[in-house]
Amino acid sequence: MFVGAAAQAQTMASLPVSSAPISAVGTAKPLQGWSQFCETFRSECAVDVTEDTTIDLTPQVWKTIVSVNQRVNSSVKAVTDADHWGVVDVWGFPDDGRGDCEDFQLLKRRLLAEAGLPRRAMRMTVVIDELGEGHAVLMVRTNRGDFVLDNKTSSILPWHRTGYVYIKRESQDTIGWVSLGGIMSSPTTTANR
Repeated sequence: MFVGAAAQAQTMASLPVSSAPISAVGTAKPLQGWSQFCETFRSECAVDVTEDTTIDLTPQVWKTIVSVNQRVNSSVKAVTDADHWGVVDVWGFPDDGRGDCEDFQLLKRRLLAEAGLPRRAMRMTVVIDELGEGHAVLMVRTNRGDFVLDNKTSSILPWHRTGYVYIKRESQDTIGWVSLGGIMSSPTTTANR
């Protein structure tokens, strides 16, 4: 995990530069780990269509997003589900201080929702990372574009600057997932740290 000058500078900057949001290109099959998570934590997967689909990014809201991202990244120890639980992919909260990529992002979303941000504007997203592996990030949809919270860096980047291939994300309209058009064969797990 990298917590350097670029990440810390985000707390000082007023707002990030605006960019175009990513577009959905149809429906996608959810990951099994997400489906099992939703059976246990139904409210985490419910879609409240009365909530805003984007966050109005003010300096205070940006500061909250940056702070939560850095706090979770520095307080949770990255460990694969195989090492942690003895299975390939389990989605949950890192209540014991350990978790893999989706666990980091689920905690960030929960904390940001508790801070008053609309859950509907914060979508779990599956990407192919720099190693060619499945990876989960949290996409925060704002009036200034879509930004990615990631446990691999404390810098929050516009989606198109991460270097990732975007596969799918949770739908903002229904319990389910939408395709982001990255590749036709998507990962079945997000099993890395």
